[in-house]
Amino acid sequence: MTTLQGRAATALLVIDMQNGVANALHARDQVVATIDGLVTRARAQGTPVVWVRHQSDELPEGSDTWQLIPELRPAADEAIVDKRYGDSFEDTPLESELASRGVGRLVVTGAQTDACVRATLHGGFVRGYDVTLVSDAHSTEDLTEWGAPPPELVVSHANLYWQFQDGPGRTATVESSDEVDLAGV
Repeated sequence: MTTLQGRAATALLVIDMQNGVANALHARDQVVATIDGLVTRARAQGTPVVWVRHQSDELPEGSDTWQLIPELRPAADEAIVDKRYGDSFEDTPLESELASRGVGRLVVTGAQTDACVRATLHGGFVRGYDVTLVSDAHSTEDLTEWGAPPPELVVSHANLYWQFQDGPGRTATVESSDEVDLAGV
């Protein structure tokens, strides 16, 4: 269980599903549909949904590439956290957003598996959160041209290694969208 006292709630974290990121994702449409289903379930159960949006030279604030994809839209009461680093906690208000909602467990989805998703998984875990990676709700682009494995192997590897993450007083799990518990409390 989380090491964060009095924080039994779960939040669904949707990372960097922006035009300039998501449009190049492996299995894009399937991943987007899966995330959309999780968002719908979370809202129906009263589970907070927190959206993360990256800003960089390639994703300048306010640009079309920076905007969240049209298939996924935050509700008016859902937090949007802007970031400049891979770890969604780094120099952002994410921790205070989660604390204000009593969240001690994160269910992580989004992009890119080998960058911001990975950094945020570890960032949350070392900060005391229980962290669940949704095995079929994250992806990355094809970077084989630069020596990376094919994207489906990057996703598979993340699903493999995250289930063996370990630390005192908290859990790291990998679950499919069909089996993940979004209720949390």
